[in-house]
Amino acid sequence: MGEFNVWTSLPAVAPEVGLAALAAIVLLLDAYLPQFKNRTRNIAYVTAAGMAALALTPFIWAPPAGTSELYWGGMIRHDALGQIFAVMLLLAGAITSLIAVEDSGAGQKSEFHLVIIVATMGGTLLAKSADLVMIFIALETLSIPLYMLAAFRRMDGKSAESGLKYFLFGSFTTALLLYGFSLLFGFTGTTSLAGIADGLASGTLLTSAFPVLVALLLVIVGFSFKISAVPFHFWTPDVYEGAPTPVTAFLSVGSKAASFMVFMRLLIEVFGLNPNALTLDNAVIQQFWVGLLTVFAILTMTLGNLLALRQNSFKRLLAYSSIAQAGYTLMGLAALQAQTAAGQDLAMASVSFYMFMYTFTNLVIFGGIIVFAEYTGRDQISDFAGLQRRNPWLALMMTIGLLSLAGIPPAAGFFGKLFLFQAAVQANLVGLAIIGVLNAIIGLYYYLVIIKIMYVDHGQDEEKALPLPRSYAWALGISTVVVLILGVIPAPIFDWAMQGAAAVRLALGS
Repeated sequence: MGEFNVWTSLPAVAPEVGLAALAAIVLLLDAYLPQFKNRTRNIAYVTAAGMAALALTPFIWAPPAGTSELYWGGMIRHDALGQIFAVMLLLAGAITSLIAVEDSGAGQKSEFHLVIIVATMGGTLLAKSADLVMIFIALETLSIPLYMLAAFRRMDGKSAESGLKYFLFGSFTTALLLYGFSLLFGFTGTTSLAGIADGLASGTLLTSAFPVLVALLLVIVGFSFKISAVPFHFWTPDVYEGAPTPVTAFLSVGSKAASFMVFMRLLIEVFGLNPNALTLDNAVIQQFWVGLLTVFAILTMTLGNLLALRQNSFKRLLAYSSIAQAGYTLMGLAALQAQTAAGQDLAMASVSFYMFMYTFTNLVIFGGIIVFAEYTGRDQISDFAGLQRRNPWLALMMTIGLLSLAGIPPAAGFFGKLFLFQAAVQANLVGLAIIGVLNAIIGLYYYLVIIKIMYVDHGQDEEKALPLPRSYAWALGISTVVVLILGVIPAPIFDWAMQGAAAVRLALGS
């Protein structure tokens, strides 16, 4: 980190500066745009177009190849991995604004789109954070808008309940996370991740690994809530079901992706790959978090898949599916302890690729649910019977999304799971990989059941065509194409993630 210069440091936060400007534009439009029928719709289009345009900034001001530099007083790390997550979050925000256009609750209020912008800003900052203070600020910038959005339908009892549950559980686990951060600061006297690693390596303040294990446990618990890992998953089904569907769509991808990224940074920089870190008792501490994450991964994917088998509500099924998907991704975090540089890079890249493809996959399915629910007023799984006869294109796009979650080619989920299993094997976690494969087979069953219901079963009103509004056609169509492209040509995104992973590892001197 060299001498501070605002102009050379600006590219590191270009998306966030753009999001702040976009938020101001949306506020002005809301205040001064004439009160005509399509006012909120136009604000949604401006929001979506703005965030889609900002997704290009990481390419325009990309970090130099193979570098991972600190900017803004060491608060922000500017590297390819952070850029990948910034792109996926910006695109997720853009698509969420599009699929909310026709929503009778959230999408009809312009402030919804403003809050989505703020939440996206928190997520992009979180993915780049390199300091405990910035992590906490970014995490709350992401979380508080999501608490608000979960309870956005104030007159709906389920929405109010979901917002309250999310807020209470989130506040409690955030307090645990913050306590873990305070312990790390107390041990080392710094909030910088690199400084904490150096402080723990010096061994001058601690003579035992136990206090570090306590701090690490609190950090893992805090982030396990954010990613819906068992046993901290209990909020997920109720919040997913009660929140407005566009909010659930963004919550399922935005919060999860950003949390996984910063969780990975903490493990890499403080508790993992940095060769100067944790000389206090590196083996014990690494074995602790690898073992704990392995157990969490097994419990999360197994419980998520088994409970999904019993669901009748589409949104609750996707909630448990989201829990299971978090379990698969935890395999990649556990694989960070690989002994070879190639294995470490593969672990980081597999998590990044999985979150990228999962973002578009989930948005396809939730967008389809919104279209169906707005037209029919129902969202139970059985209600989707005969969807193929009502709208073949919508059924096809949702099928591709479900096949991606199941890990079936040519959808992107196939390579996503393949890379995670490969990373686990290279890290000598063969048993974990086998359990992951078995869970993928369980998941395949309930995804195929939904596809069967849409194509084979007969339902009421199936002779009535189901319209697909233009905004949804664009949002779902683009997301579906991305899922298919990543399933056929995964190399561009995966190679980008591998280059970013190598840069992070080399920046740490490992």
